[in-house]
Amino acid sequence: MKSKPILLAVDDQPQNIELLEAFLVPQGYDVLCACSGEEALAKLGENAIDLILLDVMMPGMDGFEVTRRVRENLSFRLLPIILVTALRDKDDHIKGIEAGCDDFLSKPIDRTELLARVRALLKVKAYHDLLNDYQRKLESDIATRTQELHQALADTKAASLEIIHRLSTATECKDETTGNHICRMSHFAAAVARQLGLDEAAVELILYAAPMHDLGKIGIPDRILLKPAKLSPLEWEIMKKHTLIGAEILKDSEIELLRVGEAIARTHHEKWDGSGYPAGLRGVEIPLYGRIVAIADVFDAMTSARPYKETFSVEEALDKIREGRGSHFDPDVVDAFFEILDEIRAIKQQYESSELQEAEMLAFRMLLSQYRENTSQSFPAQ
Repeated sequence: MKSKPILLAVDDQPQNIELLEAFLVPQGYDVLCACSGEEALAKLGENAIDLILLDVMMPGMDGFEVTRRVRENLSFRLLPIILVTALRDKDDHIKGIEAGCDDFLSKPIDRTELLARVRALLKVKAYHDLLNDYQRKLESDIATRTQELHQALADTKAASLEIIHRLSTATECKDETTGNHICRMSHFAAAVARQLGLDEAAVELILYAAPMHDLGKIGIPDRILLKPAKLSPLEWEIMKKHTLIGAEILKDSEIELLRVGEAIARTHHEKWDGSGYPAGLRGVEIPLYGRIVAIADVFDAMTSARPYKETFSVEEALDKIREGRGSHFDPDVVDAFFEILDEIRAIKQQYESSELQEAEMLAFRMLLSQYRENTSQSFPAQ
């Protein structure tokens, strides 16, 4: 922090500069000297000048030109400039104002007038400096708070996604799948959505909402959900209701994420040719989110272990999806899926369950089912 204001005195006559120093230095000002416009501009760039006292009539670059050059630099747009001149013509004063000066002093210089004008302009500069410092601090604080808010939002989104995954995994504990299923299929769906050209907000929505696709299975009896064999026609009709149960749980929300989740839960088993369920929707009648999740869910189901069916290899599953293009699946969604096969394989590998994890999950589900059966027998309905 400077202890004294620094003034730049510019005049081609040394005696005029000596006079200014004699008036100003005893008042607590530091005075730098320049004998030409060029030298003045050089010293201005090298020092933290608070005010310029500038002679008008100088050889080469006169005071008007120096003033214009100073004002061209935005850093010096509020730097006080006093033109010191013997010119009395009104047009010369107008020319100085147009160049950007703040005040005039007439030669011969009067000490009292000089000190009064210098003090007044330095007070104005101090006020502007205070405002600028406040603005810089405010901008810095805003930038810091904005960064903190962005981080908090990112943390909240990450926490929300983890909560959705964990709650969805709790539902999946009743089913034949593991928690990694919802991780895989939701990332498959997000990757396909991005390939289709959806914006990042929509991609993020499907990433968060896809794990809720089978939420309705929480309402399906264990004897059907965990049956290690083909379902009877009646059991299959009950199983299909998980789409409606999930949609019912999520319906009428004002939150966009849950509205997308409702659409996915209701329509991820619809088929492009109208042969799906629960409503037999056809083509673009099926929401795009549902069409995307359909292929992600089917691919992961085919390539994951199930107690009642064989597991397809990745290549076999891809062949099945190709066969379903235009019948089961939206052709555009299938094309986007195959365009990012490397990414799909990477996601599958990243979230792949081990055989031990699969066995542990299956054992847990069987114990859970037995516990529920024993509980219901011990406490019959009234």
